[in-house]
Amino acid sequence: MSSHPTPPTIEMIDRLFQEHADVLTASRSLLTQALAAAGARLAETLAHGHKILLCGNGGSAADAQHFAAELLNRFERERDPLPAIALTTDSSTLTSIANDYAYEQVFAKQVQALGQGGDALIAISTSGQSANVNAAVKVAQARGLVTVALTGRDGGALARLLGATDIELRVPSRTTARIQEMHILLLHALCAVIDQPAREP
Repeated sequence: MSSHPTPPTIEMIDRLFQEHADVLTASRSLLTQALAAAGARLAETLAHGHKILLCGNGGSAADAQHFAAELLNRFERERDPLPAIALTTDSSTLTSIANDYAYEQVFAKQVQALGQGGDALIAISTSGQSANVNAAVKVAQARGLVTVALTGRDGGALARLLGATDIELRVPSRTTARIQEMHILLLHALCAVIDQPAREP
């Protein structure tokens, strides 16, 4: 049995690279200013002694944890740890809320307990249709948190929830994998903005 890839496999992989490059180019054109504004808002949140909460499902949950780790530990330079909490990691909290109330409330109840005015919520959903993420955004708004939403497709219900002080970073793609790939870049760009020495408290 040959271990060499077949031409259709090579073509498929090449197409994935091209799709990624196309979404990258479109995202760069559409999102640079909003991304800079979101990074500045998050940096200001931290500089004033507030914290960042994050939520998402599946791959977006992994992205939330990734970003929190970059702030709590370090990104690309040495600095003091920064307060960021991924609301996706406590299995006892998640399962008790889902069991006693509803899965839709697993992030909202945490935001209600942990979120304070001046904090920020990063809400990650490739479709914008995640009911539990959207419920968290509603609570965040009621408690005076600013929301930075990472979305894709048409932004979904999440985009329609956002207020004047919130910021949406919507990846111009309908493919979940391409959107997730851009979300990682957007989160790293936010880390880079926050890490600028001028942004230190």
